Amino acid sequence: MKAGLAVLLLIAVACLLAPAYARWVSGTEPFRTNVLGTVGGEPVLAEAPGGLGTVPAGPGWRGAYLLGADGLGRDVAARLLYGGRTSLLVAAGATLLCLAVGGLAGTLSGAWGGWVDQGVSALVDLVWAFPVTLLAIALAAVLGGEQRGLWLPVMILGLVYSPYVARPVRAALLALRDAPFIEAATATGGGRLHILRRHLLPQLAPLLLGLAPVVAAMVMLTEAALSVLGLGVPAPGVSWGTLIGDGIALLHQRPVVAIAPGLALSATVLALNAVGEGLDARR
Repeated sequence: MKAGLAVLLLIAVACLLAPAYARWVSGTEPFRTNVLGTVGGEPVLAEAPGGLGTVPAGPGWRGAYLLGADGLGRDVAARLLYGGRTSLLVAAGATLLCLAVGGLAGTLSGAWGGWVDQGVSALVDLVWAFPVTLLAIALAAVLGGEQRGLWLPVMILGLVYSPYVARPVRAALLALRDAPFIEAATATGGGRLHILRRHLLPQLAPLLLGLAPVVAAMVMLTEAALSVLGLGVPAPGVSWGTLIGDGIALLHQRPVVAIAPGLALSATVLALNAVGEGLDARR
């Protein structure tokens, strides 16, 4: 768990320093094309053998174009850090929305029972019946457009993953509803809302805390899939998913363009899972 937290902190700090890196280290504009620029006396975009297209500069491993350039002459390392900021922001926003919606649904279902439980469970099962990635792609394709903002992937991902929170919360409340301390609180005249607020909700905090890193990891992977397809973070914004999509066409010439964001995404997801497992073991 400590190693996972350390990796997450390192990645988050590095991404937060993206503007400083772009200005003081790389000296490039990550969102502006640079097809006629040079690096180390060589063109950023060189003519490919046979005159068929261009080949971006490879990794310089220091200073400007540390990881080379993409197909439009932009600094891959700088865009990698900016993309991380967006990916982490989307993951955080969608996770908070997921915990709020899923926690509310699970609480209503588990604490009230009866027709409330039946109605909420039916709605959760309806969302659960669809493959998450396909549902997210369908919603993004229908709701998206040229005017879509960053709020759209946050909303879609937060909603499609809410059943992953609602079901554990409902199960936990059903298990606690007949606990001796709940029966004692009921016998002393405690109302449903009083028991929920004073006795049940505090018991859910560790569960939600343990679910948060796992949900964030799933959200990041799905957001990357949406962005690779052009349905995630809107331009001119950039995330690790859009960087992977940009690098697919350069896999044979400059594989680092796609591999670098893929490694960053993998490291973040593994760190989140490690933190989630650690929290679950302590619960």
